Amino acid sequence: MSILFVSDIHLSPTRPERVAAFLALLEYASEQVQNLYILGDLFDQWLGDDDDAPPHPEVIAALARLTLGGVPVLVLHGNHDVLLGQDFEAESGCQLLPDPSIIELYGQRTLISHGDLFCIDDSDYQALRTLTRQPAFQRQFLSLPMSERILQAAALRSRSREAIAGKSESIMDVNPTAVEQALRDSGAHLLIHGHTHRPAEHEHLIDGIRACRLVLGDWYQGESILRCTEAGDRQRLSLQALMD
Repeated sequence: MSILFVSDIHLSPTRPERVAAFLALLEYASEQVQNLYILGDLFDQWLGDDDDAPPHPEVIAALARLTLGGVPVLVLHGNHDVLLGQDFEAESGCQLLPDPSIIELYGQRTLISHGDLFCIDDSDYQALRTLTRQPAFQRQFLSLPMSERILQAAALRSRSREAIAGKSESIMDVNPTAVEQALRDSGAHLLIHGHTHRPAEHEHLIDGIRACRLVLGDWYQGESILRCTEAGDRQRLSLQALMD
């Protein structure tokens, strides 16, 4: 048995191959996995727990089968699905965790995060991140008809694409000082996160002690599934390699 971590899955009706692959992963997990962690952006767009656009119902039903079968699925909010809420938890059986969260990974204190909270050099993004997580903002947005939410989300995404086009890659990456402070505050020496779509393994020195930061990629491309075992092994695998 093992524990799996994935991030930035971005399920949407325009990418049916991703949906099929994720459903295959859940089938595999039902027999082979102790816990599944989804570190944000499970969905490419989630406009509230009443958002029943495809593939949402199919994915939630598959998650429910997995959790009812006894496999815990722990989910962090991403910047694309910050509105996942209590109804999503109830219907899917998943547990939403705060970002960041500390977990015990086979005895190793580990910090997990979507990762965008470390991108502090992008002040415009951080202002938007703060706004979209305010309960008052969320209540106001969710009170709108779905048709209006769709229009506002489309406009926001258009502005976001324009803003990203004018930013350097370094500004949109995590800030090492922010990462190291989070590790120091948590007492962990392993951090797993996504968001940047830049899969890699980074070494940090925290008060003279080595720490590791594992960045998950866009899970559908390359070796972007992280499998951890009780023996202490950590492997980056593609979906096909995992299931072989």
